[in-house]
Amino acid sequence: MTQDQALKILKKGNNVFLTGAAGSGKTYVLGKFIEYLKAKNVAVGITASTGIAATHLSGMTIHSWTGIGIKDFLTDKDLDAILGKKYLKTRFHKANILIIDEISMLHAHRLDMIDRVCRAFKEKDTAFGGMQIVMCGDFFQLPPVTRGEEAGDFAYKSNIWNNMDLSICYLEEQYRQSDRAFLRVLSDIRTDSVNDDTVNYLLERYNQEVRGKIKPTRLYTHNTDVDAINEMELSKINHPCHSYAMTSRGHKDLLEFLRKSCLAPETLNIKFGAIVMFVKNNFDKGYVNGTLGKVIGFDDNDYPIVETTTGLEIIANPASWIIEEEHKSLAEICQIPLRLAWAITIHKSQGMSLDAAEIDLSKSFVPGMGYVALSRVRTLAGMKLVGLNEMSLTVNPEVLAMDKLFQEKSD
Repeated sequence: MTQDQALKILKKGNNVFLTGAAGSGKTYVLGKFIEYLKAKNVAVGITASTGIAATHLSGMTIHSWTGIGIKDFLTDKDLDAILGKKYLKTRFHKANILIIDEISMLHAHRLDMIDRVCRAFKEKDTAFGGMQIVMCGDFFQLPPVTRGEEAGDFAYKSNIWNNMDLSICYLEEQYRQSDRAFLRVLSDIRTDSVNDDTVNYLLERYNQEVRGKIKPTRLYTHNTDVDAINEMELSKINHPCHSYAMTSRGHKDLLEFLRKSCLAPETLNIKFGAIVMFVKNNFDKGYVNGTLGKVIGFDDNDYPIVETTTGLEIIANPASWIIEEEHKSLAEICQIPLRLAWAITIHKSQGMSLDAAEIDLSKSFVPGMGYVALSRVRTLAGMKLVGLNEMSLTVNPEVLAMDKLFQEKSD
């Protein structure tokens, strides 16, 4: 279905699971729906399963919004304690709609916990206490993070999933990739149809340099090397360092959440010639979350001037990340919307659109990791592949079966 069709269904008040391949514009549709609700003065809970995803929507994590925190289960005593909190009572009393982005990273049992809390606050024994529930995500993306022996079941295995009369909106248009050969590769991985042709297409980019003046961002499966690489590369540049400190105002705990979740660092250190990445969307200025560039100077206010891979010159003025509720700002941080971009983890790249990337999948450790990494890049020519393993081009067979079902229901 198209973005416009999905938006019409959302506006009708249906409970919705908004899904589709990487780059189909799921978060864009959510943003348009939120704009519509704000214009109508409708109270809405804007949440996501991860902090990074929540900051893109000016919301908070679903764990924080509902008061469940990091609990793995709720006792009656826990529920009573949550119900006793006045600010949560006010929040639930006013909210008519609950949005949860990146649903693929939310455990099934937590979705059931959220349903239980919603019913208790709303005093209605219907799904989520009668609120319109909008879930967004793609189960081919990275699965819930597991701790210890925790199973990490996807949200569609929750008890509530089949009891909320969901409209499935499966977006089919592609806004990130226009390279047909590359789209075929991604489709082969997503449909578990990888063959020799698929692998050969990818191997054409094995150790092949990406053309252009800007060094591609290196995507890693593990976090250990990323910060060290960025700091080491910055130290090699023999130019003065420009430092930018994050400013903030608002509720202490929410500010702490924003600082941890926002991809912009608390102190940004950059130099002339540094490889950087925009970490926010600003369509008017010509950048999105993941736009790569090189610092080519500083303006009169000492703000960085970035030349992107497409040759566009952008002055990186400070931007704000806000947590809003009922059209009021509860917390706000302000920083130059850049980070060093010689390297980044695949987990943190989720949701990004990269012009150029060097991808090492030799240590892929979960199905879907290769799909997430490869689908960040706009074209095959924008990728340098430096490693593959047997896991990297696989997808979860259970997710594959569910995805076919979602497509049928969307049709």
